[in-house]
Amino acid sequence: MSSVKRIICLANSKKEGERCIAGIDIDTGKWVRPACDSRYPSDGRVPEDIRLVDGREPELLDILEMSLADTGNDFGFECENLSIIPNKWKCLGKARPHELIKYCSNYHQILHNYGKYVNPSYLKNIPFEERRTLQLVEVNKFDVEQKMTSKGVIEWRGTIQSINGQKLTGAKITDLIFIHKLNEGYQIAGQYLVTVS
Repeated sequence: MSSVKRIICLANSKKEGERCIAGIDIDTGKWVRPACDSRYPSDGRVPEDIRLVDGREPELLDILEMSLADTGNDFGFECENLSIIPNKWKCLGKARPHELIKYCSNYHQILHNYGKYVNPSYLKNIPFEERRTLQLVEVNKFDVEQKMTSKGVIEWRGTIQSINGQKLTGAKITDLIFIHKLNEGYQIAGQYLVTVS
């Protein structure tokens, strides 16, 4: 079975030369990660010829319309994946940040633990419907730092504190637009909504 979904885009990050797109399904309030598992059976990343909307990358807060299967390859640990049915994606408009507050979680931990990542083996031991590999966090403290990898590549890392006191330290920033802004000298100030994956 397949259906047309309307998703508020909350992530468009680099993944193995392509992108990982994710967002909230407007009709269910649940996270959805469109997965091109027919073309990329090992990780489901989304190629350019499928994800572009009117010739441009999907942007944060775009309300995207797309055809998705009712299931998808979970790659052993992700519960949010739905397989992409080849069809042109459409942008129906933009959501406003204040409309997203209701999707922020009130869990005691960010993505099941206090670390900056969750091991897939840990997720495999959690019932499928309770797994979280995506989470929207309302943040009142956000710090970034630039790091040089052993290969000489500059990366940005973020440390966030939620309004509920949850903390995530040194997480890799993968949003290309945000990285570009940071490289241009963008200064962090105020409150943010952060997608953690």
